[in-house]
Amino acid sequence: MECKIKNISVHYEIIGQGKPIIMIHGFYPDHKLMAGCMESIFSKTSRYKRIYIDLPGMGETKAAEWITNSDIMLDIVIEFIKIIIPNTNFLLAGQSYGGYLARGIVYKMAGKVDGLLLLCFCIVADRKKRNIPSHIVLKSDDKLLSEIGQVDANEFNEMQVVQTERTWNRYRDEILSGVKIADDKFLRNIQENGYEFSFAVDNMSEKFMKPTLFILGRQDSTVGYKDAWNILDNYPRATFAVLDRAGHNLQIEQEDVFNCLVNEWLIRVEEY
Repeated sequence: MECKIKNISVHYEIIGQGKPIIMIHGFYPDHKLMAGCMESIFSKTSRYKRIYIDLPGMGETKAAEWITNSDIMLDIVIEFIKIIIPNTNFLLAGQSYGGYLARGIVYKMAGKVDGLLLLCFCIVADRKKRNIPSHIVLKSDDKLLSEIGQVDANEFNEMQVVQTERTWNRYRDEILSGVKIADDKFLRNIQENGYEFSFAVDNMSEKFMKPTLFILGRQDSTVGYKDAWNILDNYPRATFAVLDRAGHNLQIEQEDVFNCLVNEWLIRVEEY
């Protein structure tokens, strides 16, 4: 499906009916990242309409010269929401950069958000200021790496904490497939010149009182986990989970625990 916003067509997919939940992927991948980890959970219930977006420059959504920073990216996502589900409350899930945008949505329209899920999310936009651990591989598979090609093996080895045939297959299909088609020049420009919001996204006028879930990887060398603790007081209904044996692709490396935590979040959302 396509949603026209100015001169770009934002690609998205909708699965199911019911309460809308907006799914926002991270920087470089596409909607398959979120669909890959969420559909196994949400396909078992008929109560949710899952809306998966491809951000500009990623997936099937083309970039545009006027999109130069995260403020504009946020405006596009908010406009998309208003067009696709006008005057409707929704749930919100974001991974990595998508989690950064999700916090921007809460900052600007918290009254419309009935629940928030943040997965391995960007807390501090400036990478140099992040409190992150060094990359470590806890479960390696040299035979697997030798079979998948040098370039892909290097990428996989630099990102994954747990290397198995299953994590490779999911990484290839849900993450790497999007990374390979992303508009690198466009994204690098945002990363270098406009990644951080112009406003202090965590200086909220009111605390977010809806059911929230923070899921972070203990070995996540991309966004870390320690910085997230500093914003926890903004979310009094948040579960704060830091998982061992998990990096930036926690949903792949700790699939069962991830599924359990998301299901528990849905229980809290439904009670609310």
